[in-house]
Amino acid sequence: MSLSSFLESKLTKRHTAGNLRYLKTEPGLIDFSSNDYLGMARILHDSRLRSGGCGATGSRLLTGNTCFAEELESKIAAFHGSQAALLYNCGYMANCGLISTLAGPGDLILYDTHIHASCHDGIRLSHGYSLPWKHNAVDDLEKKLMHKPPGKHTFVCIESLYSTDGTLAPLLAIAELCERYQAYLIVDEAHAVGVFGENGKGLVAENNLNEKVFAHVVTFGKALGTYGAAVLGSALLKQVLINFSRSFIYTTALPLHNLTAIDAAYSLLPSLNQERMHLRELIAHLNLSQTPIQPFFVSSNSEAHHLSSLCKEMGFDVRALLRPTVLRNQECLRICLHAFNTHEDVESLLQILPRRYA
Repeated sequence: MSLSSFLESKLTKRHTAGNLRYLKTEPGLIDFSSNDYLGMARILHDSRLRSGGCGATGSRLLTGNTCFAEELESKIAAFHGSQAALLYNCGYMANCGLISTLAGPGDLILYDTHIHASCHDGIRLSHGYSLPWKHNAVDDLEKKLMHKPPGKHTFVCIESLYSTDGTLAPLLAIAELCERYQAYLIVDEAHAVGVFGENGKGLVAENNLNEKVFAHVVTFGKALGTYGAAVLGSALLKQVLINFSRSFIYTTALPLHNLTAIDAAYSLLPSLNQERMHLRELIAHLNLSQTPIQPFFVSSNSEAHHLSSLCKEMGFDVRALLRPTVLRNQECLRICLHAFNTHEDVESLLQILPRRYA
């Protein structure tokens, strides 16, 4: 059975049993259902929120849904070229909710060894079994795909831009493999959205892979400067997540001010091409990776601590990535470049780093 047919059957069973979940808005009713026990959410009024206040007052499936949230999801989906989007409270919850919902008993999840902790936790919460493949090693991924279980679904989990070492996934090659072996590709775009692609749409869009990526996650706490996340994919996927994703179902919805900030960020994003161009210049100047995440690898946790402290003394905030967050021999200074940094800032930072940089 195809994944789409399997997901449709799950929804059909829910519908037949009379317990299909769906999002709705019911304005104008006297509230005897929300969690706004003291009425605090009503202090700041806005007509776009169904409860008339600043707080969401409950989950999206109870009292926390709004027309504004649904319109924002449509705007986000259209911006990224996807059929549908579903808002989550953060990227961690999006990855956990997505992966744990999709993988059933006997399904296989193949994951890059550098994926984010939220993906690892989503895998642990799923009903599938998992196998790692070497970071960005397409040949190793293909070996795993060649032995995928017959009659079951296989998912491949990657990041488009990895948050620890700034490496880019070979998206085209991975998407081609997934298509060839009938695997479903899930891409975490947390660190790529805003920086890469036309108007900051991300690397999936830049590589014209929307049709070949089953689902991808965009987050708003990085380049978009606010908070929250969304899962992008088909309308069917959205309905399945509404019905089965525990991290969506059992949490209070994002409040109005957060939705407004996300909306403003997406409205502003297309106008930031000059900032993206300057950022690319800084990336080329420092030249430790092809992305704003520039790792300066060191020999030990102690050296990373020492260099981070030295940078701080010289007026630079540079954080160290240490074991066990990273593997042995992957300890580094994680230098994050921004559009507000200057070439002079980068040059001064270079003077602090050990000579082996050159």
